[in-house]
Amino acid sequence: MSQEELAREAIKLALKALRKRHLLEEGAHAPACIALSRPIISQGSEWKEKAENLEIELQQCYKAQSRLSEQLVVEVAESRASKAALEEKEAACTDLQKELAQTRDVCSQLRAYLEEKIKALELVVGENQSLQNQLEQMAVKVKNSEAENKMLVDRWMLQKVQDAERLNEANSLYEEMIDPLKTSDLEKLAQQQVDGMVRQSEEGAGYFVESTIPTICKHKITAHEGGCASVMFEYNSSKLISGGQDQSIKMWDANTGSLSRTLYGCLGSVLDLSVTSDNRSVIAASRSNNLYVWDANSGRVRHTLTGHIDEVCAVDVGKSSSRHVVSAAYDRRIKVWDLQKGFCTSTIVFHSNCNAVCFSMDGLTICSGHVDGNLRLWDVHSGKLLSEVAAHSLAITSISLSQNGNVILTSGRDNLHNLFDMRSLEVWGTLRAAGNRAAYNWSRSCISPDDNYVAAGSADGSVYIWSISKADIVSIQKEHTSSVLCCSWSGLGKPLATADKKGIIHTWT
Repeated sequence: MSQEELAREAIKLALKALRKRHLLEEGAHAPACIALSRPIISQGSEWKEKAENLEIELQQCYKAQSRLSEQLVVEVAESRASKAALEEKEAACTDLQKELAQTRDVCSQLRAYLEEKIKALELVVGENQSLQNQLEQMAVKVKNSEAENKMLVDRWMLQKVQDAERLNEANSLYEEMIDPLKTSDLEKLAQQQVDGMVRQSEEGAGYFVESTIPTICKHKITAHEGGCASVMFEYNSSKLISGGQDQSIKMWDANTGSLSRTLYGCLGSVLDLSVTSDNRSVIAASRSNNLYVWDANSGRVRHTLTGHIDEVCAVDVGKSSSRHVVSAAYDRRIKVWDLQKGFCTSTIVFHSNCNAVCFSMDGLTICSGHVDGNLRLWDVHSGKLLSEVAAHSLAITSISLSQNGNVILTSGRDNLHNLFDMRSLEVWGTLRAAGNRAAYNWSRSCISPDDNYVAAGSADGSVYIWSISKADIVSIQKEHTSSVLCCSWSGLGKPLATADKKGIIHTWT
């Protein structure tokens, strides 16, 4: 029942009680009424007393009725307040029921979504299990393949060693046969009077005319896009080899300036070049962390020498033998390679990066120029540091060995060109010029074939030529329009080749 109905019932009960009380009072007053019919005089005092008592009781009834009325008013007000609160609770209950219904709907949707995900997970688990089984099968196949590959490599290496031994035997037999011929040729050459210098190479005796001071730009060759970092001549030849940023090696006829051949296969920019003394192989140092060896006649890649973990910036081939190659990279490693076997034979690790390397004339010593400005000599076989000297205050950019093997030319970022005695590492000459500035860490200078001149490029596009005996500048050529990166002098005495950052090669006579 509601509060209002309860209040009404309470009021009805109160009224019934009042009526009952009134009836009881009337019954109580009945004797009084009877007595009134008696003589007033005899019952006057009794009536008076009863009237007073009844009056008192009547007053008490009025007071009780007033209290009940006040209580009824309070209970009615409380009933109304309770009704309002009940309505609020019922509204809140309705809202909660709606929210509960929505929550049940969301819960049912989530339950359905969860069931779908469980099914998808079971499918993925099944696929994963099948993939694991396939992976285990593939791992077994790979293991078997590796074992088979190792066996094949061992057999191949054994065959290569046997081939190398047979080749060495053939070479020794050839040398025994050719020695008498070389001796006779040298005797004939000694008898001839030639205006120039006579030197001996692997191929026998050859003429090296005296180098001339370059004054005329004979050819201007647009060689490589993005720059040409290295140029060099073949031994006793007018063929020029260049490598550049376009990842190609190009061979030129220096007499005509025409392109003879292009070697492809390098996967990075070329930073340095070298050629074997028999002119049969061309080796390139690349930004791809590898060295590439081409057969000069066929133009095919013979070897890709991998092992460095950073850019290979310098390379050189032994002068006395075409078998060994030395390379330097920005991984602080110098590596010696065997071209016949096609792999690294020794590694030198040093704390300072090496920018330039070259072999000594006998092939037993490696000369290296480092970023810390020091020139160091290493034993080829043991990798032991033999000696070192502080050659420059800044990084060494280039190392060149004279034709007689007694002098080392070093160039550095301090814009100095120092000449060292190979045996004692003492400086016996320093070449400098006010405007000569090295452009990069791999800017290459060179010595003329007759050991009389030094050529070096500059960041302003100039080519400076010094006389070694006079320690003075004899010529400055300004044909380049960008920084000159490298210089190379032909072993025939001329021309001089220079290359710049735009990939332009100039030949000078």
